[in-house]
This record gives sequence, C-alpha cells and structure tokens, in this order.
Amino acid sequence: MLWVKSFHIVFVASWFAGLFYLPRIFVNLAMVPPESVAERERLLLMARKLLRFTTLLAVPALALGLWLYVGYGIGLGPGNGWMHAKLVVVLLAVVYHHLCARMLKQFVANHNTRSHIWFRWFNEAPVLLLVAAVILVVVKPF
Repeated sequence: MLWVKSFHIVFVASWFAGLFYLPRIFVNLAMVPPESVAERERLLLMARKLLRFTTLLAVPALALGLWLYVGYGIGLGPGNGWMHAKLVVVLLAVVYHHLCARMLKQFVANHNTRSHIWFRWFNEAPVLLLVAAVILVVVKPF
C-alpha cells in the first residue's frame, strides 16, 4: 500500500505541476501582439505538448487514487467526511484540466476573448485545490 501511496503522490504532484504552468502559458498567449505569429505558434506548441503530458500524468494519479480508495478502503466508513470533500476537490481538478483543454482549443482557433489578467487569476485555482486536498488528507478535519 505504501508503494501505491508513494506513486499516487508523485503523479498527483506532477499532474499539478502541469496545471500550474499551462495557464501561465495562456497568460503569455493572451499578451502576444497579433503580428507576432512565430511567438504565438511557439507558445501554442508548448501548450499542446504540456497539455498532452499533463493528461498522461493525470491518468495514473487518478487510477492510483481509485486503487487506494476502492482497493484498500481508505476513506470508507464513518468519520471519513474528509475523503468525500477530497473527492470533490479531485473532481474540481479534473474539471479545471478539462477547462484548460477547451481554452487551448480557443487559442488554437484564435477565438480567445479573455485578458492576460483573467488568466493570471485563473492560474491560482490549482494552487487552492492542491492546498485543500493536502489539508484534507493530512489534517482530516472531519
């Protein structure tokens, strides 16, 4: 079980590293002047590769988490409200990941309407999600 937990933590940390950086690329994309085609294309290439890699990291993170939840019964039974809250945080992280993919498609189609300031705020969400997940798992407040 400790091996599964260890790899789960590694993949979650790696997945979130991608979720931290991808919106940062969006900030830069939103700031590219229309005449800077090469810069825009380079940032889009970086964003596509990062999204692909981040998605590949999310799959084992979620699978190992499911293994811990179902296979070992972590978080099942009374007094484990923290796990249900953590599952909501995980669902929000998956939704955030999906939103990043949709936003990248908008950038590729040149249909982004949001400012770099909006993306700077959007970039803070995975930090809050990670903080919430860690507190729920370590402190188990309820």
